Amino acid sequence: MLMHKHLDLSPEVQAALAAGRPVVALESTIISHGMPFPHNVETARRVEDIVRSGGAVPATCAVVKGRLKAGLTEEEMLHLAQSNSVIKASRRDLPYLIAEGLDGATTVASTMIIAALAGIQVFVTGGIGGVHRGATETFDISADLAELAETNVVVVCAGCKSILDIGLTLEYLETQGVPVLGYQTLDFPAFYTRKSGFAVDYMAENAVAVAKTAKAKWELGLHGGIVVANPIPAEFAMDEAEIARAIDIALREAEVRGIRGKEATPFLLSQVTELTGGQSLTANMALIYHNAAVGAQIAAELATLSSLRQKEPSLLSEVEAYIEIPKGSTNKYEYDTERNTFFLDRALFSPMHYPAEYGFIPETLADDGDPMDIMVLDDESYLSGLCNQSTRYWHVSHGG
Repeated sequence: MLMHKHLDLSPEVQAALAAGRPVVALESTIISHGMPFPHNVETARRVEDIVRSGGAVPATCAVVKGRLKAGLTEEEMLHLAQSNSVIKASRRDLPYLIAEGLDGATTVASTMIIAALAGIQVFVTGGIGGVHRGATETFDISADLAELAETNVVVVCAGCKSILDIGLTLEYLETQGVPVLGYQTLDFPAFYTRKSGFAVDYMAENAVAVAKTAKAKWELGLHGGIVVANPIPAEFAMDEAEIARAIDIALREAEVRGIRGKEATPFLLSQVTELTGGQSLTANMALIYHNAAVGAQIAAELATLSSLRQKEPSLLSEVEAYIEIPKGSTNKYEYDTERNTFFLDRALFSPMHYPAEYGFIPETLADDGDPMDIMVLDDESYLSGLCNQSTRYWHVSHGG
């Protein structure tokens, strides 16, 4: 696997990706901006443990001293949990943090970016950002939505936070071609509650259905993510009227204080936690744990589909082909393995010529010491010795 110059993978994550095992990305705002120490670390560790118990490898993402991280050491997690200088980092912040060597806790958008760079297909979060209430005047729309339209990652969440305009959020996702799948539900959840009054696009009965949908989307070349809306477990769901009242009070307080932008969500959530006597925090943790379990299942199914695809026989496969004799030539060239050169073997003393590019597939030596021969059908002609790296073979035979 080719590593990105700004990205570090933990040994556990790197080994899992190299072996084709399931990996789940996790964000780090819950560590730095979600709750106080040591509850933040305890929660992050519990989420990682749930992912592992589901058969996947957790990859908590962050920016540490200007390096993008997929998979944190114990020291790095404790540093993010206790430092007061960790910046809440979305897409726009990553270049500056890298350039200045700073620390950043990743949001949904930036975690998706790191996951995609690492080759991780599934990301678990609490809830996605969205269109804020009053956005028709403020244009306050989370970068999460634009990232979902662009980056190929399945995002497992409990819907979007009910402090947002859920209807406009779903309209935005529809416009950007982002599928919203309800996990065993037709109702789009509203974070603390199982229903929002809005419908999802389709219901996914299980993790297999989600994995197949993601595979089909990306095979079609349709870039962007998929939202898997997984409702909070019923026993932890909050009363809709109670949470609506708390949110209304928090929104009014934010307006009075002039709190906007990326500071708005943390403020509103803290206000809701206080107004509900901590019940919303308990619900928040429960839904994250539930999402982690579902995300691990989806990652496992995607890994299985990827493994099956690699094992499928195909009449059209890509191989490297070294051209010995160009199409239309009457000269017969051969490759000398000892001298590592091509040489003229003989000329054909007849009106016949080679009808196609003729050569061999490297690293296919048989018992007689000769590699597999190949004829390449192409509109263009190649010079002897060139390597066509994306040749698709129609028929291959071993020359005698």
